[in-house]
Amino acid sequence: MSKKQENIALVWFRNDLRVEDNNVLKCAVDHHQSLIAVYCFDPRHFEVDHFGFKKTEKYRAKFLIESLFDLKENLKKYNIELLVYHRHPEDVVPELVETHSIKNIYYQKEWTREETNVEENLKDKLPKLNFHAFYDQFLFHPDDVDIEFENIPQVFTQFRKKVEKYSKVRTAVKIETAPKQLNIDNETSILELSNLGLDNFDLHPNTAIPFSGGETSAKKRLDEYIFNTKKLGVYKKTRNGLVGKNYSSKFSIWLANGSLSPRTVYWAVKQFEENEFSNQSTYWMIFELIWRDYFKYISLKHGDKMFQIGGILEKDYDWKTNKNNIQNWINGETKSDFVNANMIEIKKTGFMSNRGRQNVASFFAKELMLDWRIGAAYFESLLVDYDVHSNYGNWMYNAGVGNDPRDRKFNVESQADRYDSNGEYRRLWLQETLF
Repeated sequence: MSKKQENIALVWFRNDLRVEDNNVLKCAVDHHQSLIAVYCFDPRHFEVDHFGFKKTEKYRAKFLIESLFDLKENLKKYNIELLVYHRHPEDVVPELVETHSIKNIYYQKEWTREETNVEENLKDKLPKLNFHAFYDQFLFHPDDVDIEFENIPQVFTQFRKKVEKYSKVRTAVKIETAPKQLNIDNETSILELSNLGLDNFDLHPNTAIPFSGGETSAKKRLDEYIFNTKKLGVYKKTRNGLVGKNYSSKFSIWLANGSLSPRTVYWAVKQFEENEFSNQSTYWMIFELIWRDYFKYISLKHGDKMFQIGGILEKDYDWKTNKNNIQNWINGETKSDFVNANMIEIKKTGFMSNRGRQNVASFFAKELMLDWRIGAAYFESLLVDYDVHSNYGNWMYNAGVGNDPRDRKFNVESQADRYDSNGEYRRLWLQETLF
């Protein structure tokens, strides 16, 4: 490795809120003697969108705040100070660059429009700054997937078979040495919900995600689910469950903001297989990580089509925007008690099972024929594990404008009979009131 540069570098955190297996952070540490880290609560993320929903509601915001407290403590172990602002990054970063004579900025590469707009604004303001962006949210790194973005298959199975056969998952990276400690005045502080215009709340007693945000909590859950309880070994059998914290791994809540990397999950599964056993369940955990990757590659291929009403298939349906039907769906007041129970759960907890998401999305788009983007925006607002690519990819899929070659429609009543045959889930949530 070449000699480390003496000038201070800046690490800009967004959806990569971890220290372990963070290639962005490692590259910065490897090339610079001193680092400063920054995170911005971008005010645009807490505004009301054009569908009438606050882009980030209290559930994900609380989890984000917890994640940042944890990140701040973990960075301190490596002599890195985390500065936190409630301002636009394109206003904050130039000030830091000038104050600390920064010549290099490191960050995770994003490609959806809102994120790239911010990056372009920064580059316009700081033409002499060296920008170092890294793809670091994949299981299979784009450089290791032998497919051009424009050639990503429209069917998941084709993608999965190719990456399983020809691609390898990179090893998790580690920071070997800490940078030199800087004596800087950190007058910033991590916000509270009230600073973001959000109400504080207590976790619902029946929430399926009674977990705190942050890398430390993620690693604890990883050890508990995979190694201590060995729940991984029955994952395929239980993953369509609806009640409790252990029917699925719940890793998605940490994967979403980057408190946990998919590589870390992958290598933990491989360690379990080596030390304990391998079966369909251990494979299925990796299978789901590949699905997560797939929607990211679909987003790289299709860009803004992910957010357009015709989706990536550019299909022309007669979508409706009936406000009463939308509100009844949100409030859990439809003709389907299974849909209603799921909608009450997300309203009360910021979470819903994968099985529930497929059913309520299909009902919204295929039964009510409502503009699927409204449902996707509502999920974006509430879900703790909101991931832009998975959320919009799945909504397109269920609306018939995405990657489902069969354009299926879920029969929510038969789904309820199959996955909630004794009615436990519906009884749990239908007794709730929304107000």
